[in-house]
Amino acid sequence: MDKNEYLQIFKDTDFVHRSGTAEELRVAEYLKARCEAMGVNARIEGFRVPMAEIEESHVYIDGAEIEAKPFFNCGSGETEGELYYMPSTDKLSIAGAKDKIVLMDAQGIGFFTYQDLMEAGAKAILFRYGNVNYPNRDIDERDLREHVVGEQRKVLAAMIHIETAAKIVKSGAKTAKIVIKQREFDGESHNTVAEIPGRRPEFITLTAHYDSTALSHGAYDNMSGCAGLLGVMDALKDKELNYGLRFVFCGSEERGLLGSKAYVRDHEDELKDTALNINLDMIGSTLGKFIACVSAEEKLASYISYMGMELGFPIGAKTGVYSSDSTSFADKGVPALSFARLAGGDAAPIHCRYDLMEVLSMDRLEKDIAFITAFTARMANSALCPVSRDIPEKVKTELDEYLARKRKEM
Repeated sequence: MDKNEYLQIFKDTDFVHRSGTAEELRVAEYLKARCEAMGVNARIEGFRVPMAEIEESHVYIDGAEIEAKPFFNCGSGETEGELYYMPSTDKLSIAGAKDKIVLMDAQGIGFFTYQDLMEAGAKAILFRYGNVNYPNRDIDERDLREHVVGEQRKVLAAMIHIETAAKIVKSGAKTAKIVIKQREFDGESHNTVAEIPGRRPEFITLTAHYDSTALSHGAYDNMSGCAGLLGVMDALKDKELNYGLRFVFCGSEERGLLGSKAYVRDHEDELKDTALNINLDMIGSTLGKFIACVSAEEKLASYISYMGMELGFPIGAKTGVYSSDSTSFADKGVPALSFARLAGGDAAPIHCRYDLMEVLSMDRLEKDIAFITAFTARMANSALCPVSRDIPEKVKTELDEYLARKRKEM
C-alpha cells in the first residue's frame, strides 16, 4: 500500500461511526471488503451491545432549562433535589453527595466512584464536556456503562457543556431537576476478522478498533490503527510465515473495549494458540512520540527498544497496561502490547469534532507501519515465539485496577 491508498481509507470513512449504529456496521463491511480485495478471507462477527433511543430529555437548574445530553442506558424517570458540585472524588466529597444531584468535574465515571456515589445516596449525576477555548459548544453523547453500574441501581445522568458548568458553579445554583425518557434495547456491534495462515497452528493476533465516539470521525482514534493493520496485511499476505496472523478490527472499543472483550470470550478455546497480541491505537500523527506499552515480560519491552535503535526508529517502550484492546488479551493470559504515536490533545485531539485526517501525516503513517510490519514479521517468523506467556505480577495488578477488580492504591 502507498500513501494515496492510506489517504483513501480516511476519505472513505470520514464520518461518525459510533458503536452499534448502521454507520459502524458500514465501516466493518468496508474493512472486510478491503481485506478481501487483497485476497485475504475475512468475516464479520456480531456481538451484543446495550443501546437506547432518547424520547424526552430536560435538565433544569434553579427552574431554568439548560442545554444537556442525557446518558443512554441510565434509565427513565424524573428526579430533583439540591445541586452539589463535586470537583474531587475523595471520601469527604463523596460523603456530601447524599440525597443530592451531583455535578462532577469530569466527562465520565469509573466503577468505584459510581459505587461510592450510590452507597452515599446520590440521586443523579451531571457531567461536563468540552473545552472553553474551542469555538463550539458541542456536548458529547455517552452511556452509563453496564460494567460501571455493576450490581448497583441506575440513576439518571446527563452531560452539559463546561461553560454552562462554570456558570452554574459561579452563580451558586441551588437546585436541579432531570427528566429522561428513553427506550433501552439490545443492539449489535461487530468485529471484522481476517487471517493469513502460517506453518504452525499457533498465530499472532493483531488488533485495532474502528468505532468512533458520537462527535468524532475517528481518523486518528482509530482509523489510523486500522490502516496500520491493512498495511501490515498487505506487506505480509504473500510471505511464508511460521506463525499465522489473525487481524481483528474491533467494534465498540470506545464503550469499554466491548469488541475485544467479545472476541476473547467467543474465541476462548483458541487463546491457548495465540502467541502474542499486537494492538495499534492511534498512529501516524504529524506530531508526537511513538511508544510501545507492553503487557508482558520486561524482556519484550527491551527487545522493542533495541529493535528501534537497530532500525533507526525512535521508540519508548515500557511495561504496563494501555487503555485499549490489548488489555482484553493480556487479561486472558495472552502476552500483549500496544503501539501508539501520542501527540496530545493540543496537536491531535480525540473524542471530539477535531479528530480528522488533517492531524495525520501519510509520510509518518508509512514509517510507523513499516516499523510495526518489521516487528510483526520477526515475531511471525520466529522458530519459536520468544515471548513468555507469563504475565508479570506488576502487570496483573495494573490489569485488576484498570478492569475495576481492585481499587488503585494511592
